[in-house]
Amino acid sequence: MQFKLEMEFSDKVIKWYDKSGRKTLPWQIEKTPYHVWVSEVMLQQTQVVTVIGYFERFINKFPTIEKLANAPIDEVLHLWTGLGYYARARNLHKAANQIMARYNGQFPTEFDGVIELPGIGRSTAGAILSLSMNKHFPILDGNVKRVLARVFHIEGWPGNKSIEQQLWRLSEKLTPKMSVAKYNQAMMDLGALICTRSKPSCDFCPLSSMCLSYANYDWNNYPSKKPKKDKPNKIEWFLVLAKNTCKDKNFKDQYNSVALKKRPDNGIWGGLYSFFQFSEKKEVLEFLDNLGFKFKKNEQIEAFQFMSSFKHVFTHFNLEVVPILINLDRLNVELEFENLNDVIWYNLDKPSEVGIPIPVEKIIGALRNSPYLN
Repeated sequence: MQFKLEMEFSDKVIKWYDKSGRKTLPWQIEKTPYHVWVSEVMLQQTQVVTVIGYFERFINKFPTIEKLANAPIDEVLHLWTGLGYYARARNLHKAANQIMARYNGQFPTEFDGVIELPGIGRSTAGAILSLSMNKHFPILDGNVKRVLARVFHIEGWPGNKSIEQQLWRLSEKLTPKMSVAKYNQAMMDLGALICTRSKPSCDFCPLSSMCLSYANYDWNNYPSKKPKKDKPNKIEWFLVLAKNTCKDKNFKDQYNSVALKKRPDNGIWGGLYSFFQFSEKKEVLEFLDNLGFKFKKNEQIEAFQFMSSFKHVFTHFNLEVVPILINLDRLNVELEFENLNDVIWYNLDKPSEVGIPIPVEKIIGALRNSPYLN
């Protein structure tokens, strides 16, 4: 009886895929392990519509694992700018170098070799091996968790270890030995297109006849939501040092370059270039003092321009960004940063190929497109 249920489940899923599944995404046209790997990493925490353009630019720049491994990390992070979760890009680069060293540039074909690569967990390894090689491995990404939790009424937050293990056991039982690539892709597509977080299209779902959530009309209770925790709020002062000013006909300052400093490899925005950041305003003044700025009281008011602050949301906290703009040309100050490492003058017209965080991109966009009035 149980075997019949499993066969019925997978058969319905595969038939739906043949008729309605996605088959023309960029990484599906040439379904190599490398392409599937890059797409699966990009799709972590990111929607398909956003990933498509990033994937195409990434593969165009790094068509092979060897090209990716040999590229400077700044170039890799530059192509990742705006996609977020930059540890994914750093892990791709590290893994490419491992593949070159251990497998002569050929993506490993065994599960143990794949899961040892940085940034690859059990589900991603299973997706790569099944989708590109049709090997029999189950997957359990967020979409699959949602489908299984609703169809079988699996209670509890999937982030809990016991619930996750229960879902893995279910995924293992249901994954067919034949047509596994179709099945796994179909399960991801069902979660993304039909069994969505809100307003699922149950009437078009191939599993509605066996779905307990559909029968009870309680899909909104499955899977259980993550227990809420109040996020702490933090404030960071971003010091925007700008130079090479010209005036447009509306008497606005337009900047050519801003100073950016490379962040440490570990931690938030690791390896990206950002403005100088401070937890308190007084630290900004101390930093400027150490660089040789000596402000009288009214000179400080004249030099500082407070740009619009904004909130940037992280997984574990909310960040209030307060940008302070200083026009160096107005002060007749030349800074070369001889005593500071990893500082560049970032040209707004001809940007350097380095990675920058989204808040920095937002501030640069404000300077480039909506210059601040005198």
